[in-house]
Amino acid sequence: MANIKSAKKRILTAERNYERNVAFKSAIKTAVKKVVVLAKAKEQDKEAINKAISQAYQLCDKAVSKGILHKNTASRKKSRLTKAVNKLMA
Repeated sequence: MANIKSAKKRILTAERNYERNVAFKSAIKTAVKKVVVLAKAKEQDKEAINKAISQAYQLCDKAVSKGILHKNTASRKKSRLTKAVNKLMA
C-alpha cells in the first residue's frame, strides 16, 4: 500500500478509470453483438442494422476520443464489423 498522499490519490483515480474503461469496452462489445444478431436474423431490417452499426461506430469513436481505445483498434473493430455484416447479408 502506498504511503504518500499523491500515490494514494493515483490508486483511487486508476481504479475509477479502470471501472469506466471496462464498462465502455463492454458497451462496445454489446453493440457489436447486437449488429451481428440483427444481420443473422431471417428477416433482415436494413434500417435497423444501419442504425445499430452507426451506434457501434459512435461508441468506438467516443472511446478513442476519451483515450479508452487506440485509434487503430477502433478502426479494426469497425472494419471487421462491416466485413461481417456484409458477409451475413450477402
